[in-house]
Formats: sequence, C-alpha cells, structure tokens
Amino acid sequence: MRKGIALAGVVAAGVLAWGEWQNRRWSLALVNDPSGSSEAVVVLGFKNPQPDANFINRIRVRVALRSIDPAAETRLIFSGGLTTATKSEARVMADYAVNTLGYRGTYLLEEESRTTWENITNLLPMVEDVDRIKIASLPAHALKARAYVRRQRPDLAPKLVNAADYKFGELAALKPALAAYGLRTLRAVREDLP
Repeated sequence: MRKGIALAGVVAAGVLAWGEWQNRRWSLALVNDPSGSSEAVVVLGFKNPQPDANFINRIRVRVALRSIDPAAETRLIFSGGLTTATKSEARVMADYAVNTLGYRGTYLLEEESRTTWENITNLLPMVEDVDRIKIASLPAHALKARAYVRRQRPDLAPKLVNAADYKFGELAALKPALAAYGLRTLRAVREDLP
C-alpha cells in the first residue's frame, strides 16, 4: 500500500514538473532582447459568450498588466471579436482590466478578430512602430502567436519579447493539462519552433 502511494506521489510530482518545464520553455521561445523605450502589450482574447470575462480571459488580462514595463511607453491592446450580441472579447477584457483590476492607463481595442491568425493580422499595423512587442496569453498560445508574427511580418520578429506569462507554481495543478493541450495546438506551427 505504501509503495503504491509513494509511486503515485512520484508520478504526480513528475507530471507537475513536466507541466512547469513545458510552460516555461514555451514562454521563452521565439523571443529576443531588443532595446528601446516603447512597447506594445497585446492581449489575445478567448471565446467569451458571457458578458463578463471568463477564467481564461481573466488570466490573460492579469498576464498583460504584470507585463507592462513601468519605465516604458506602453501601448496596451485588447484583441478579439464579438462573442455576445453586445460585447467583443476585447471589450470584455478591457472592462475586466478597468473595472475589476483597477487599470487606469489608456488602451486600444481590436474588435474584428475571430482567430489567433486574425488577431495577429489585425494587430500588426498597430504595433509596427514600437521597440518591443509582448503577447499576453498562456505560454503555448503566446508562442503560437509569436510564430504567426514571424510568418506574417518577419521584419517584426526581432521585436518580440516574452510577456510575464510564466510564474513558477502559478496554476500548477492546471499546467500539465495546459501543456498537453498546448502540444496539440502548436502542431500548426511546429516547423517554426526551435
């Protein structure tokens, strides 16, 4: 009995460690270290049929806000199209940032996108003049978006830096599931990954 419990504990610890490792690895992939005083922090929306931000969009907004460099001139952009009859994903996330998290800075909305590819297509003209581009999402999704930037505008790829999307121990119990899902979704950009 004790051996079984010990084995289960080792397996659980291994699964948790794998989830941490995979998410950290994705957070640091396809990023650079450009200099400059301006940045764009781009928040990619997730399907949100209700009028308030869902769990995933709340995570993404928190990632975005903690990614803002207080020493930089920051352009915060929420991206995502209509998911309800009245509010876009972008508007839902902006409302959450302002009304719940107390964000008081300026921001832009991109409200036409329905996919990650469209997010990037529609956002690139809004970020091409900044020195650094941060994509705020979960690590696998942010990596996919960075790969799409490299495909659509290779000239902007050197401006990509990682957002604060990975924190050791944060959402630890979910990270293995997020990593498994991420492996599946990243198949679309496998040839772009290091």
